[in-house]
Amino acid sequence: MILEKEIEFILAIDALKNVNRRNFNLDNSRRENTAEHSWQVVVFAQILYPYARNKEKIDLPKVLKMLSIHDVVEIDAGDTFFYDEKANEGKFERELASAKRIFGILSEPLQSEFLNLWLEFEEGKTEEAIFANAVDRMIPFTLNCYNNGKSWTEAGVALEKVKQLLRLKINEASEEMAEAFDILIKKAFEEGKLI
Repeated sequence: MILEKEIEFILAIDALKNVNRRNFNLDNSRRENTAEHSWQVVVFAQILYPYARNKEKIDLPKVLKMLSIHDVVEIDAGDTFFYDEKANEGKFERELASAKRIFGILSEPLQSEFLNLWLEFEEGKTEEAIFANAVDRMIPFTLNCYNNGKSWTEAGVALEKVKQLLRLKINEASEEMAEAFDILIKKAFEEGKLI
């Protein structure tokens, strides 16, 4: 059948709607799922693109494609809380196995293209991957700053930990994003959302 592999892939990634993340939605009524995060990060990338440090070198459609598939691996590997050092041990290996299985549903050349985009995102070295990673980090950070920081307070996340893990990557992508980060993290700390 024409498009058999593509339809099988689309049906497989529907499972992203069932992968709950540690982050809460804006009104704190529930945890967001990975499908919601994936949609939001693609929209946010388009909004933040004018502020990208090296936007003339960034292929925005490539960034959007990268962001739209980067969390597909959570179907098998689950969402790993960014601030949980123990849970992050072996994360790449778990996610790589998932990427190979899920992208393996597709026919070539799409199978290799998606796997290579995922690997590029994980390595975080190209202009597109640097920007995509910064945007991906800004979404949960921003939600925590504007909701009650529940995922941070539940896990006892410290101000210095957030700065250490986020600030450098965000600054690498955009000076304006880094300035917004500094303002928001100060606000979050003053409001008791970080220890």
